[in-house]
Amino acid sequence: MCGLGVGGRMEGRASGARAALWILGLSWLWMAAQAQMKIPPETVQQWASVLSVQLRQVTARYSGSLLLQKKLRDVESIIKIVQLDGTELVRDYSDEIERMLGSKMKSVKRLAESAEDADLYHEFNASLEFDYYNSMLVNTADEDGNYVDLGGEFPLEENEHFNNLLVNTQQSNIQVPTNVYNKDPYILNAIYNSEALNDVFIGNFQKDPTLTWQYFGSSTGFFRIYPGIKWTPDSNGVVAFDCRNRNWYIQAATSPKDIIIMVDISGSMKGLKMTIAKHTINTILDTLGENDFVNVIAYTDYVRYVEPCFKGTLVQADLDNREHFKILVDELHVKGEAKIKKAMKESFKILNEARANGQGSMCNQAIMLITDGAMEDFESVFEEFNWPERRVRVFTYLIGREMTFAQNTKWIACNNKGYYTHISTLADVQENVMEYLHVLSRPMVINHDHDIIWTEAYMDTVLPNTKELFATKAQSLLLMTSVAMPVFSKKKETLSHGILLGVVGSDIPLMEVMKLAPRYMLGAHGYAFLITNNGYILAHPDLRPLYKDGKKLKPKPNYNSVDLSEVEWEDTEEMLRTAMVKGETGSLSLTFRASVDKGKRPLYLVNDYFYTNIDDTPFSFGMVLTKGHGQLMFVGNVSVEEGLHDLTSPDLTIASEWTYCETDIDPQHRKYTQLQAAIRYLLGKEPDLECDEVLLQQTLFDAVVTAPLEAYWNALMLNDGDGVEAGIETAFLGTRAGLMRIMRYAGVETRVAKKFLTAADKDNLFTVDHFPLWYRLAAENRPGSFYYYPVTEKGVKYVVATTSVTVSSGGKTAMAGAIGVQMSLDLLEKWFWDITKQPNDTDCSTIEGVCPLSCVSGDLSCFLVDNNGFILLSKERGDVGRFFGEVDGSVMASLIKMGMFKKISLFDYQAMCKNSHHHASSARTLLSPFHAILALLRWFFSNAMMFLLDFNLCGLWHSDYFVDAKAGYHTSHKQKKVEAMQPCDTAYPGFMYDPSIREANSLIKCGRCQKMFVVQQVPDSNLVLVVTQADCDCSRQYGPILLQPKEIKYNATVKCNRMKSQKVRRRPESCHAYHPKEDAKDCGGASSISASLSLFSASLLFSLVLHRRT
Repeated sequence: MCGLGVGGRMEGRASGARAALWILGLSWLWMAAQAQMKIPPETVQQWASVLSVQLRQVTARYSGSLLLQKKLRDVESIIKIVQLDGTELVRDYSDEIERMLGSKMKSVKRLAESAEDADLYHEFNASLEFDYYNSMLVNTADEDGNYVDLGGEFPLEENEHFNNLLVNTQQSNIQVPTNVYNKDPYILNAIYNSEALNDVFIGNFQKDPTLTWQYFGSSTGFFRIYPGIKWTPDSNGVVAFDCRNRNWYIQAATSPKDIIIMVDISGSMKGLKMTIAKHTINTILDTLGENDFVNVIAYTDYVRYVEPCFKGTLVQADLDNREHFKILVDELHVKGEAKIKKAMKESFKILNEARANGQGSMCNQAIMLITDGAMEDFESVFEEFNWPERRVRVFTYLIGREMTFAQNTKWIACNNKGYYTHISTLADVQENVMEYLHVLSRPMVINHDHDIIWTEAYMDTVLPNTKELFATKAQSLLLMTSVAMPVFSKKKETLSHGILLGVVGSDIPLMEVMKLAPRYMLGAHGYAFLITNNGYILAHPDLRPLYKDGKKLKPKPNYNSVDLSEVEWEDTEEMLRTAMVKGETGSLSLTFRASVDKGKRPLYLVNDYFYTNIDDTPFSFGMVLTKGHGQLMFVGNVSVEEGLHDLTSPDLTIASEWTYCETDIDPQHRKYTQLQAAIRYLLGKEPDLECDEVLLQQTLFDAVVTAPLEAYWNALMLNDGDGVEAGIETAFLGTRAGLMRIMRYAGVETRVAKKFLTAADKDNLFTVDHFPLWYRLAAENRPGSFYYYPVTEKGVKYVVATTSVTVSSGGKTAMAGAIGVQMSLDLLEKWFWDITKQPNDTDCSTIEGVCPLSCVSGDLSCFLVDNNGFILLSKERGDVGRFFGEVDGSVMASLIKMGMFKKISLFDYQAMCKNSHHHASSARTLLSPFHAILALLRWFFSNAMMFLLDFNLCGLWHSDYFVDAKAGYHTSHKQKKVEAMQPCDTAYPGFMYDPSIREANSLIKCGRCQKMFVVQQVPDSNLVLVVTQADCDCSRQYGPILLQPKEIKYNATVKCNRMKSQKVRRRPESCHAYHPKEDAKDCGGASSISASLSLFSASLLFSLVLHRRT
C-alpha cells in the first residue's frame, strides 16, 4: 500500500509539471502574440488624412471662413495697415488717466476747503440739538407707523451708476458706528458743520458725472456719504464700520512711519490683560499701510522677536506681513518678569540703524509700548538714544485695572512726544489706539500741508455678479482706489494743538481707469496695467484677488500686495519693475510664457512693454503689445450710411464692456447699450455723446465686410436639399473692433452648448480686459488652418473650431479677425468612428500588421488629441477634455521623450494652498445668551470697580467686544483639524506639440507585454491621432502625468530672506514728522468716566438682546 501511494504521488507530480509547462508555453505564445501585434502606421496615416479633409470641409463650409477671407482680399486696395507706436500710445493713455484722476483730485480739494471753512466760522455749542439723517435709521418706522428719531423719510432710487443700489443723489447722510453715541455734543456739532458739504457733493457730481462715492470721515467717528444710502447692519444688528480704520483715512491723516511694537508678556499679563494686549497690537497693525514699516518685540527678562527672521530690522507693513504678525501674536504666552530697558534699547537701535542706512519710511518713527506697568528707571535709555531731538515718539498703552504704575507709563510718553492711554476693556482699544494717529498728524496739521494721497487697491464692498466675475480674468477690475485729503481746523486758538477734523475722499473704480486704454488698440494678447510706488499691482488682467473656499468667494489675504514681479515673472532681473517703480518712461522686450484657457494652454509670446508714470499720483502705467499681429492694425473706411445698414443686422453685436461712446457722463445716456448709443450718435440723434471716432469707423467697416456672412449662413439654413448637418450648432466671427456675428444653426432646445456665446460666457466674449478665447487661440495659429479644442463645463462637452483671417497691404499682413464653428461631440464621434474602421473586405495584401484595423475594436484605444495634449475624442466620453497624460502616462511619456510634445514649466505666485493646522472649535456657544451672561458676569464681578472708573458704556455694544472676549477662552476648547487656505507659490507643467514631428510609433515594454502605439498628425489642424494597443496595461510601470500644480517649498533661510527682502520702492514725496510749534504737552492721561450700575446693567441687557436676535 505504501509503495502504491508513493508511485501515485510521483505520477501526480509529473502530470502537474506537464500542466505547468503547458500553461507556461501558452503564456509565452500569448506574450509572443502580444509582441507581434503591429499597428500599421500607413493605415493610421490614411485615417488622419481622411479625417483632415472631413474636418476642413465641414468647418470651412459652416463657418464661412473662405468667403470672409475672399471679402477681405477684395477690400485690400482700399485699406491701410498701420504699425502701432507703443511709445506714443502709452503717452496718450497716461495723459488721459492723468486728466481723469486730476478731476477727482479737484473734487476732493473742493470738499476739504468747504469743510474747513464751515468749522472756522462755527462756535461749539454743548447744548446743540440737531436732527440729521442717520443712514441706518432712515425710512424706519416705529410700531405706530411714525418715523423713528434720526430717521425720517429719505427718498431712494435705484441708480445704475452706483452698482444699481438704492441711493439719493440729492442728499448725503450719516453713518455712525454702534460704539459711538450718535447724539454726543461733539458728534452733533461736527455733523452740523459738515452739512455744508451737501452742496459741494452735488456740485462735484454735476461737474464730473463719472464720480462715484464721495465722503467725509470725521475724527469723531461719523461718516458722511454721498449719495445717501440705507446702511445695513451686520447679522448681529451692529454697524462695525468705522471710517477712521480705513486706509484712506489713516494715510491721509499721517505721513509714512516706522513702528516698533513692544509688548510685555511677563507673568502679570495673564488672562484678560493678554487678550487686550493682543487686540491692541492687531489694531495698531490695522492702522499701517504699504508705505509704513514695522516690527513686533515681545519682552520679559529677555528680548524676543515674535518673528525671529525679522531680528534687528524693519519690514514693510503690507497686508501679507501684517497678517503674518497677527498669527504670531496670537500664539504669544506669558511667563517670567518684565524688564523693559533691554527691549527699549533694542527698539531704538532698530529705528536708529534704519534711519542711518536710509531704510524704512525715512519719516516718522515711533515705539508703541504695551504693558501693565513700568517699574524701571528709563531716563538713561532716552538720554542715550532719543534726547534731546526726540526723533522717536513713544506711545504707551497701560493694560488692565491696576493704576500703580500709571505715572511712570505716562512719563515715558510725555517726555518723548508721544501719548499715554489706559486700556481696561476690549471695548476701549479702538478709540485709544486711534489717538496716536492724531498725534502723528500734528506737524502736518499745524503746517496746513494738504497732501493728497492715493490708496493701494482694495476690494469694493459691493461686488456685482461676483460669481460670474470669478470665472473670468476681470477679477482685478473689481478693485478700487481712493483719493483722499486731510481736513484741518484753521482756528488760531487751537493751531498748536494741530486738530485734525477728518478726511475727505472719493472712490475710483479701477475698471473705469483701465477703460482709458482701449482694448481694440492693444490686440488679442496685449493689455494695460497699473502699479503703485511700492511695485504692487493696482490693476492687471492676471491679478486674481479672489479664491474659492468651498462654494464661497473670498478675497485672498494678500490680494492687494501682489508684486509686479509675481505676475510678470519672466522679468527675472526685475528691469521692468525697477524702471516703473522709479517713475521712469521707457520700453523693453521680453519673451514670455503666457497661458490661456485657465492656464492650461501655454503660449510663447514676444511682448514689447511700454511704461511711464502718472503725474501727481504714486502710480505708474504700463502697456503691452505683442510682436507681430499685436502691433499691426488695419484701417478701413466706409460711409456712415452704408455702415449703419449693416450695423443694425440682427446677428451683429459689439463688445458691451468697451467704450464706443461714453454713456456715463449724461444720466440720460445711461439707459443706452453701447450698440444703441453708437447707432444714435451715427444717426445724429445724440450729437452730444462723446464717442471713439476711430473705433466707430472701424466697426462700421467691419460690419460692411462681414455682412455677406449673414446671407451665407441663412442660405445654408434654408437649403432644403443639403442643409445643416445635425450637430453643427453655432457659427461665429469676431473682429479687432469688438464686432461679433453669430448664427445659431440649432435651436436652444436641441443645442448642447447652451451657454456658448451668451452673456454669461465671459471667456468667449470681448470684455474690458480680454479678447475671446477662440480669438486668442486663432491668433497664434496659421491663418486658414483651423484650431480645434474641447470644452467641458459642468458636465457639458462640445468642440470649438476657430481660424484667423488676414488682410495684406503695403507688404504687411495684419490679422483682421477670427471665425469658427461650434459642434457637438456626437457629430465628431460619428465621423471619427466611421473613418477609423477598415471594412472586412479591405485588401490587406500590402499591409504589414493587423488588417483590417478598427478603432471600434476592443484591441485598440484611439484618441484625437489637441496640440496641448487635451483629448477631443475617446471611446470613453469621460476622457474628453482631460489631459492625455492622465489617461495614458506610458504613451505620453514616450511622446515627450521623442520630442513630439514639449514640457513647459509655468508658475503661479498667487496660488492658495491647503494648510492643515488646529483651530479652536467653532462650536463654542459663548454668543448664546446663557453663556454670554455667565462669561460677562464672571468678568464683571472681578473688574466691577474698574468698570465704574473707566468703562466706555457704548463700547460694549460693539460686536468686536464679544468676538475678542471669546478668544480669551479658546485654549481650553476641543481642538479640531481644519484645512485653511493660505497664499503660496506653485509650479505646474503645460505641454506644446512640435508640429515638425508629423508621426511617431514605438513599442513600450511593460512587464509581461509590449505596448505598441502609432501617432499621426492630422494635416491642416492642431490635432494628432493616437492609436494604441488596448490590452497591454502599463499603469504599474508608468504612472499618470498630471497637470496639478505643486507647491514650491522654501527652506527656512530662503523663506526668511523672501519675507524680509526689501525690493526697490519709491517713497512718498512728502513727510511731516516735526513742527516747532507742536504742543507736545498734550500727551494723554487717565480719564474717569462715571457710570451708574443701573446704566451699566441696561447696556449689558441691551447687548444680550442684540445677540439673542442672531
